[in-house]
Amino acid sequence: MPTVVTIPEILTLEELAIHYGPVELQKPLSKAEFAALAERYPDLAMEREANGTVTVMSPEKKGSGRRESRLFLLFGSWLLQTNLGELFGPSTGFDLPDGSNKSPDVAWVSDSNMAVDPASEEEYLQIVPDFVAEIRSSSDHLKQLQRKMTDTWIANGVRLAWLIDPYDEKAYIYRPGREVEEIAGFTGKSLSGEDVLPGFELPLEEMKRG
Repeated sequence: MPTVVTIPEILTLEELAIHYGPVELQKPLSKAEFAALAERYPDLAMEREANGTVTVMSPEKKGSGRRESRLFLLFGSWLLQTNLGELFGPSTGFDLPDGSNKSPDVAWVSDSNMAVDPASEEEYLQIVPDFVAEIRSSSDHLKQLQRKMTDTWIANGVRLAWLIDPYDEKAYIYRPGREVEEIAGFTGKSLSGEDVLPGFELPLEEMKRG
């Protein structure tokens, strides 16, 4: 006898993403169409590739949400002490030079970079962040995230980027023109903000599961 699989009735894009993970729309969208879709569904997290492909992201689960919040709080504490630049969370969209619209888990933009941003309060940021961090969630494919770090963030001009994988306890550091640095194991190790985020240190134990 064939296995009977019951598919729940899906009414919205959000429900589809919740049940089955990120959803990729088949029809490429222009920037204007993407903006209109985002305005119509403001509660959905979406990203647009340079070729117009749009992905509706699934909501974060407990562990991923906790790690993202912890990372943002650590950056927020550093920002309050240094008053350097501006910090943005995962709901912020960046219109990048290659035509894509991306929303990293954490983005930091220097004061000099913010000064040349032409966007209004009601528009996506039209600059490249100086720093981004992405944390792998259970629905993310590692190789896709790695391509995103090199082909999107670094290729568009990000000065320093971190990809944190709590499932394999590995962190990847991306810098323009240099090989990717891999750190294995989180216990007793940290990531440095280097000259991009002076004085910032991320204890990787904060990113552990459980």
